[in-house]
Amino acid sequence: MNIILLSGGSGKRLWPLSNDIRSKQFIKIFKKEDGEYESMVQRVYRQIRSVDAQAAVTIATSKSQVSSLHNQLGEDVGICVEPCRRDTFPAIALATAYLHDVCGVPAEEPVVVCPVDPYVEQEYFETVEKLGKLAAAGEARLALMGIEPTYPSEKYGYIIPETKDAVSPVRTFKEKPDVETAKAYIRQGALWNGGVFAYQLKYVLEKAHELIDFTDYDDLYAKYDTLTKISFDYAVVEKETDIKVLRFGGEWKDIGTWNTLAEAMEDACVGDVTLNDTCKNVNVINELDVPVLCMGLKDIVVSASAEGILVSDKEQSSYIKPFVDKLEGQVMFADKSWGSFRVLDIEDESMTIKVTLHPGHSMNYHSHARRDEVWTIISGQGRTIVDGMEQPVKAGDVITMQAGCKHTIIADTELKVMEVQLGKEISVHDKQKFRLED
Repeated sequence: MNIILLSGGSGKRLWPLSNDIRSKQFIKIFKKEDGEYESMVQRVYRQIRSVDAQAAVTIATSKSQVSSLHNQLGEDVGICVEPCRRDTFPAIALATAYLHDVCGVPAEEPVVVCPVDPYVEQEYFETVEKLGKLAAAGEARLALMGIEPTYPSEKYGYIIPETKDAVSPVRTFKEKPDVETAKAYIRQGALWNGGVFAYQLKYVLEKAHELIDFTDYDDLYAKYDTLTKISFDYAVVEKETDIKVLRFGGEWKDIGTWNTLAEAMEDACVGDVTLNDTCKNVNVINELDVPVLCMGLKDIVVSASAEGILVSDKEQSSYIKPFVDKLEGQVMFADKSWGSFRVLDIEDESMTIKVTLHPGHSMNYHSHARRDEVWTIISGQGRTIVDGMEQPVKAGDVITMQAGCKHTIIADTELKVMEVQLGKEISVHDKQKFRLED
């Protein structure tokens, strides 16, 4: 089974746990059987593997998410990087060309496209597998998963099937309507469009060539920033007449707001949190190293991270985005392929950051033109390379780098480092990368 997972999002609606680097699918809030927490993308990836251990999974995403994906899923996960955001049709076209031209997937092979962030159980991916088999059989040019609707939503497109059979030809496909129109669709037996569809690889390649002038994956990648922003639904689905829909009536939640996220949480609280017995319908996620105490609250969500603190009525939390859009500031935490960092303090001419490196990983070999840096090793063992000179480091060691010198740090065990940046123009853009042999 070839699966393309669409991983987008800018991290606005689940602030302060999400930011421009960590979108909602990377927040670890779902408890596993062993008591540890996993993210949406980890949960979905694990569920796919439980249904088909040999599934070829490719994640279509932006460059800013690559480090987080490697951090949470490992280095071997397939990733198709979008040079910039151009909505779902260009993303799917690029990923399909990547499968064909780079990975060598034959044109007749079925491909299933799924969002990376639904809250579902294993039954969902068993249905995904059936959808792939529908596409492989060539019974229709496009096969969609139709979610049994639970209310007349304005957030989803609607699929109106010709029959009530488990697999039915599609009479019509409608994009997001108003509530009254949605009610009329549901009376006609309509299903929600959950953004899951399958096709033989050659189908989307043909559609891509019809709508975009390109030769192969490399050419499409090179001109990606010139492509029109358009969704797959508008570009392809609404114009296709040969479509079948496969019904799905199992658990499915689109976790896009704090309210829907709270509904999916197994534990009411994550982190150092205390609720007194007068709290009702309260969810708290605390990522800070300080306790959170809630008393007498009802229908409230509380979230605390290095980015900020949210205290909101659950219904009102759906309207967070315009307020977060007005907030500007330093990204305070991020997962990277080599580990993670968290900003602890910002002054006019200094910044203090706690860095954690995974065993066997290292930072890029780099330099800064306008700032000095001081590393204090908190725990673990590793090696630093400063202007070509390598030396071992351990807890208590202090390494000083002047502006302009090349440096990196390599973790032999898990390594925790306090990094202090000193300068008048501290910026993420003040960084030049080098090959280690330079």
